Amino acid sequence: MTEPRSWLFVPADSERKITKALESDADAVIFDLEDSVAPVQKATARDILKNLPKRSNGPQWWVRVNPLGSEFHKEDLKLISSAYVHGIVLPKAESGADVTQLAHRTGNIPIHAIVTETAASLFGLLSYRDPKTTLAAMSWGAEDLSAALGASSKYDASGELSFTYKLARSLCLAGAVAAGVQPVDGVFADFRDEDGLRSEAEAARREGFTGKLAIHPDQVPVINFAFTPSEEEVKHAEEIVAAFEAHPDAGVLSVDGKMIDRPHLMQARRILERAR
Repeated sequence: MTEPRSWLFVPADSERKITKALESDADAVIFDLEDSVAPVQKATARDILKNLPKRSNGPQWWVRVNPLGSEFHKEDLKLISSAYVHGIVLPKAESGADVTQLAHRTGNIPIHAIVTETAASLFGLLSYRDPKTTLAAMSWGAEDLSAALGASSKYDASGELSFTYKLARSLCLAGAVAAGVQPVDGVFADFRDEDGLRSEAEAARREGFTGKLAIHPDQVPVINFAFTPSEEEVKHAEEIVAAFEAHPDAGVLSVDGKMIDRPHLMQARRILERAR
């Protein structure tokens, strides 16, 4: 299954918003049964998802269930067993053990874990390397973490994310790479600020993230563009791969007047894989 560039959240109790999300260019749509659906609406949301007609094309379908241990989690899993979905998004995961527990309940369905939403979660980012799970992606979230920590704001005096949240973001990236799964950057809350989203998405891609969460269809094109390698990047990656194929025993080569080594080759192969 292809790694999505854009992961678009949509409240699962709104048929109008679901239709709009499915008609967007998002690579994956996350039908949300958790934060965006009030408790009295959760049963209605499950019924809507259960009766959605399967489409032959369009975005992947993922469902964000309620957290492990919540009163709604068991009913959410019943929906998963009867509805058509590509995977499950698990919120408030605190360690790889949570993913293992969910995988035991759901079988082989892929899992995308949101891994930085509680205070305890920041101490378990290396524990997602369990090869027996069906973990496919890891993303991070600042809003729930801010609430869990009792913070009055997640920003510092200059308007930048405070250190704690930058740390959570970096740990998510490193944890996902260590686990061999897709690292997905968190949401950009101001969906009207296209320039801000573009800047954040491009920075995320430079750091190693390969996708980003979205909360509005208008964010999707910006995210897709940011995480799609440019023609120039693809051409340069092809030159690096060709150079090492021509000299398979070399440790260091010159391409376009610059010295490149094996880490550059790994990066070039990732670029070509993303481009495909």
